[in-house]
Amino acid sequence: MNMIADKYQSLLATDISDAQQAGQAMDVGIKSLLSPAPAIMGVAFTVRCTNRSNTYLHDAIYRAPKGAIIVAEADGNDYAVAGGNVCAVAQENGITGFVIDGVIRDVGELKELNFPVFARGVFPKPGAKNKDGASQVEITCGGVTVNTGDLIVADEEGIVVIPQADIEATLASALVKKEKAEAQSLADWRANHEVKINSVLGQ
Repeated sequence: MNMIADKYQSLLATDISDAQQAGQAMDVGIKSLLSPAPAIMGVAFTVRCTNRSNTYLHDAIYRAPKGAIIVAEADGNDYAVAGGNVCAVAQENGITGFVIDGVIRDVGELKELNFPVFARGVFPKPGAKNKDGASQVEITCGGVTVNTGDLIVADEEGIVVIPQADIEATLASALVKKEKAEAQSLADWRANHEVKINSVLGQ
């Protein structure tokens, strides 16, 4: 499912954010559980976990297409929505990683797998198995609206979401800005920066 052109694969969350309006970056509470943080890019497969149930996330590891990033909204941080075995099967099935507004467990196993998980932390008690929740619905993760099909870019700088309709235009704009910035010398940047700051402050 990750059909993003190779030329865009080097783009980081900062590059994407530079090409977007505010409001598409998840809050700083969701971080990589691996160190150093991996850089991942993939299309979202959304899950909502409610009433302490993690069933729909566990189902998603079999339903989400290869290359997808499973993005989950949980209704609390007092139950783990996934553990080591779920991460292992997801990895076997070609899932790129998890982005979870919630917590997981078995972080030691996660590190052995080197499977990318961005979450609010770890918690030892697992969730329950019932029919509460949903998948492939609009969710809120880290304060950002996410739908299945949106593009997720996550790395050490943070996590950003590109709505499906804006993917190509945003990536193209981000790449142009990145290449322009890389071509500029520090001396030129400093000169332009000083002029801009002086202009803003009326100096």
